[in-house]
Amino acid sequence: MAVRGPAQVQSDGVVERGSAPGDAVTRAPARLHRIEITARTFFTLLLVIATCWALVKLVPVILMTIASLMLVGALNPVVERLEARGWRRGLAIATVFTVLVIVAVVLGTLTFPALVAQGAELLQREPVLREQLAQWLAGRRITAPLAESLRRINYGAILGNSTQLALSASVRTLEIMAYAVGAISLSLYVILDRDRLRGALYALVPRTHHIPLSRVLLNLERIVGGYIRGQVITSALMGVFMFVLLRVVGVESALPIAVFAALVDVLPYIGGLLLLAPALLATLPLGPVISLTVLGLIVVYQEVESRLLIPLLYGRSLRLPSSVVLVALLAGGVLYGVVGALLALPVAAAALMLLEELRVALPGETETPDKEKQREADVVNELEYTARTEGLPAHEAAAVALEMTDGRTKDETAAAEEAAVLAAERGAEETADVAASKADAT
Repeated sequence: MAVRGPAQVQSDGVVERGSAPGDAVTRAPARLHRIEITARTFFTLLLVIATCWALVKLVPVILMTIASLMLVGALNPVVERLEARGWRRGLAIATVFTVLVIVAVVLGTLTFPALVAQGAELLQREPVLREQLAQWLAGRRITAPLAESLRRINYGAILGNSTQLALSASVRTLEIMAYAVGAISLSLYVILDRDRLRGALYALVPRTHHIPLSRVLLNLERIVGGYIRGQVITSALMGVFMFVLLRVVGVESALPIAVFAALVDVLPYIGGLLLLAPALLATLPLGPVISLTVLGLIVVYQEVESRLLIPLLYGRSLRLPSSVVLVALLAGGVLYGVVGALLALPVAAAALMLLEELRVALPGETETPDKEKQREADVVNELEYTARTEGLPAHEAAAVALEMTDGRTKDETAAAEEAAVLAAERGAEETADVAASKADAT
């Protein structure tokens, strides 16, 4: 007779219980577990799925909104400086946007007509240039097979296969231009209606959180400003490098190509590829050696810029480690292409700033005395803010919150700079004392 344990399931679907031989055996039906989905859970799941689907479809609109807010963060400080000098806000906004349009028109006038004329001239000289290149390749044993292939190029087949690609690229370019115009228009509306939009935002947030909200907004403005400054510096350096390089080798149209290089330098990854084409076309009449040398120097400079200049400049202005800068650029490019890489750095800096401002504890992070002091100062500021804004409408309370936060930020910056100076002086004194001690010992 087999010995049964505390519970054994028989083949007939019932449970047989018994702890030892001779114990009474009781048979109980097996328990059935039934999962029921309520109507509320079902509709919640449908709402989540619909929200995710809508977000995926609205990615271009979301990116356009982010771009417009970045433009607001870059232009609004200029408008406020003009206001501080006595300008009316409407006149300041009109002046800033007029200057922006004029600069865009001037850059386009300097760049694109010259590039189109250069391309047309090269098309006319293409047979001669192709034969020169084929002769140069034929004179070397390694590249001799390429010379005959170059002479037998069938442009009809190439153009026939590229028609559809050119059409799709044109449609995509028009879409990007439309989104760019939309971003500029939206930024103009946001700057014009600043007080009402800011008041609506602060009205949605409890007044006990107005001070942290104002600090987040000011930090976002700092991040955007740092990003724009970094873009201006890297673009200017690229333009100067291209102008000097092309003038040294004897290219007459160096200025428009340099301006074009500065403009496309803002586009991660694809900017370098767009730059190579006009540089190659401009140097082809000078010979293959000069063309290859120029292309090699451009590639080297782009590597230096991406590996050294960008992490250094953006890391300091956005307060991001160099490794985070590189990873953010790669992740943005993989997720949303050129636009994703273009917005990756300010989004990464904003995410880290929000983690810090919302007091989100990261793994391995411990509480520091500086954070405790900041929390105590936040409590004092919130009490002062509540007393100053009692009975005020939301847009006036928002102005008070931003004024208090800006003043505190300037005080903290001044204190940090003073502490850094004192630390440097203390270090110099200690170094001098050590040197004097060694001299006395000698």
